[in-house]
Amino acid sequence: MIYVYILLAVLAVLLAWYLIALIWGKPWSVKGLFMRTFLRFALKGPELLTMLGVLEKMGLHGHNAKLSDASVAYETRQLEMIKRDLRILRSYKRERQPPPIQLSIEVMDWFLGDIVRGERFRFHDYPLNQMFGIQSELPNFMMTLHPVVSKLEARNYVKRLSKFGIKFDQVLEGLKIREQKGVIPPKFVIRRVLDEMTAFVGKPATENPLYTTFKEKLEKLEKVGQAGREKLLAAAAGEITRTVYPAYETLIAYFTELEGKATTDDGVWKLPDGEAYYAHCLRSNTSTDYTPEQVHEAGLKEVARIEAEMAAILKKQGHTEVLNPTRVLHDLGKEARFLYPNTEEGRAACLADYQSILDEMNAALDPILAVRPRAKLRVERVPEFREKTSAGAYYMPGDMGGARPGVFYANLRDMKETHKFGMKTLAYHEGIPGHHFQLSIAQELRGVPFFRRLLPFTAYAEGWALYAEKLARGLGMYTDDPYGELGCLDAELFRAVRLVVDTGIHYKKWSREKAIEYMQAHSAQDHDSVVSEVERYIVMPGQACAYKIGMLKMVELRDKAEELLGDRFDVRQFHDVVLKNGSLPLAILEQVVEDYIDRARAG
Repeated sequence: MIYVYILLAVLAVLLAWYLIALIWGKPWSVKGLFMRTFLRFALKGPELLTMLGVLEKMGLHGHNAKLSDASVAYETRQLEMIKRDLRILRSYKRERQPPPIQLSIEVMDWFLGDIVRGERFRFHDYPLNQMFGIQSELPNFMMTLHPVVSKLEARNYVKRLSKFGIKFDQVLEGLKIREQKGVIPPKFVIRRVLDEMTAFVGKPATENPLYTTFKEKLEKLEKVGQAGREKLLAAAAGEITRTVYPAYETLIAYFTELEGKATTDDGVWKLPDGEAYYAHCLRSNTSTDYTPEQVHEAGLKEVARIEAEMAAILKKQGHTEVLNPTRVLHDLGKEARFLYPNTEEGRAACLADYQSILDEMNAALDPILAVRPRAKLRVERVPEFREKTSAGAYYMPGDMGGARPGVFYANLRDMKETHKFGMKTLAYHEGIPGHHFQLSIAQELRGVPFFRRLLPFTAYAEGWALYAEKLARGLGMYTDDPYGELGCLDAELFRAVRLVVDTGIHYKKWSREKAIEYMQAHSAQDHDSVVSEVERYIVMPGQACAYKIGMLKMVELRDKAEELLGDRFDVRQFHDVVLKNGSLPLAILEQVVEDYIDRARAG
């Protein structure tokens, strides 16, 4: 019997040793490090846990009563953890790992390494701006992602409202550090944010979307009686008045004072070490080592090529004088045949047509795509309170549990902005086979570390979505639809123009006005939309370059595979390679495709 006790004691020591190494030291296996690093990100981020929607299926709901920590101290601890885990990751002998694990190591190394490389610029961004920030993202998170599906989760909603003040104070701390370092947003950014926040608090609590959306969701809870609903609504209104509005007022007061210190210089070149910061932004967003000059020149070349294609199509349609194809398309966009009525009926018809476009594409994909996601897709209108400053469209992934479908949000604030000849391309980009397919397939991957199902690499994700637009042309989705094809080319041109404008603002020191002038000359969009786009690039340096750079790389890799494989090239296999490895930095994607080519050539 004593031997049994000795054996149990040894097993206990070994288990303790394993757990200590797994939690604090170097895990015995690199898979343990994958799991630990991911869990450190996820478990300390209750908002991310809510978005994933996994713990609720296990009966765990406590995270839905909390908000993620946005303090400088927390960010510092996260950075130290990342640097430590990166050192440990690099200590494993990669050559001893099987190829799938080697790929995961490369992906995590790039991801963690990018964060570490960016540490010197951690206070160079603008956390609150007209595109995103706590002032718009937190209410949107509450209204669209917090699951009000039970009385418990309704109470958690109210508890989260009570924590707005804490989170806003944490963000304000970081804003003040940026101000001390000379990182102040351009004057127009501050004004846009002030207008947005002032409008948000400029109504009674019971008219605020945080309250009205909550009320709509409560009415669908059959197990909560009228008295219970009224009690929850009163609690929500109380927190909005007592906590949410004062949190906004604090930021409004700060930004009002900050506005007097802001300048009209727009590029990040104006910031301390600004040129190096922009080079980092380009590398981080495109996952390449392209210089700003290379990106700028690539943009100019693509703009010329695409405009020539557009001019040729327009001439075939009888437009004899095509000095500027985008201006012709701009004028066509004002014709009634390409517009919906600016009414609720027009908006409903537009959403229905988007759904038909997606259904048609979904039925046409078999010749080029073998892999399909299980997740469903819905088309919805951008929430009205976000319409004014929101992009023309965006995609929100479904949860990993399968309860919430992916949603393609279309901005219908003004139906004169929605041109029928551009709808197919937008639906393909945001929905099928674009973001919805790529992100859902990644979430549903099996046999890979969990972090591989979630990591976002902008150039890959946006590159695939833009590549998906190009696939539609190859499938014949624009046969007998020349204006739809023009819309497709205009969308591609739009991304090429971004390369020029983004680098123009942040590298060549263009003014906001010069950037608007260039984009207006090479875009079919209305002036207001062009202004909104340019202002987006100002607060998100490098991000807009990821789309076209990602697409160009995917087209390059496909052309290379076709050339080297000849008759053995199978486009479905190529797309399997691109999609079934999840999101990848472009440099790693290139290596993955080259490995596929080598295997295919070897038979």
